[in-house]
Amino acid sequence: MTLRTPLSRERIVGAAAAVADRAGVAAVSMRSVAKELGVEAMSLYHHVPSKEALLDDLADWVFERIEMPEVGDTWREALTDRARSARSVLTAHPWALGMMESRPNPGPALLKHHDRLLGVLMMSGFSAALATHAFSAIDAYVYGFALTETSLPFEPGGGAEEAFAVKVAAPAELYPHIARSRAELFDDGGYAFADEFDYGLELLLESLERRVADAGPAPRALAHPPQDLPD
Repeated sequence: MTLRTPLSRERIVGAAAAVADRAGVAAVSMRSVAKELGVEAMSLYHHVPSKEALLDDLADWVFERIEMPEVGDTWREALTDRARSARSVLTAHPWALGMMESRPNPGPALLKHHDRLLGVLMMSGFSAALATHAFSAIDAYVYGFALTETSLPFEPGGGAEEAFAVKVAAPAELYPHIARSRAELFDDGGYAFADEFDYGLELLLESLERRVADAGPAPRALAHPPQDLPD
């Protein structure tokens, strides 16, 4: 006799993620998740009170998979590593792009994630306002890049970018700047759209570095940070 694995909130959210991966977040319902688990929909309500609560948990499930900065990381390390991790998670689960900051009831993973990153920034000399602006700008960049990357009309890499550019090339006499850009980008055959991510991220980080330097030393309250941030 095969014993069925007991239901849990974690299993239910994992099944919801599997449904979303296959058919998009709009396909997530108590019925579809129950079918994924091979159980009756009513059995889910012992663990998750409603579909809205399930979607809140699903958004938190995404944040659990994004790397958080460690206490002691430099602010550039923290922002870079987190941005790369978020991009990886979002391209693997593109349905999450519309959920990341839209749920009305942020969960503990989201809150811990935000608090940790803001703490690292403020302990590195960012004012609270600049830390918030930096967080917002980096997230907007990461989300926008991931959306573009998952919406491209070709599979990036292996020369696909150049092949697509040739296929849709507009007349150079009408669009000379596009023609020049295309010629220079593909001149050595090494252009890949994926490389744009780190290049654009560096542009943002360099701007933030100047802002932090211009702001002067951190306030006294942040000059001697605690050894760790609360988990």
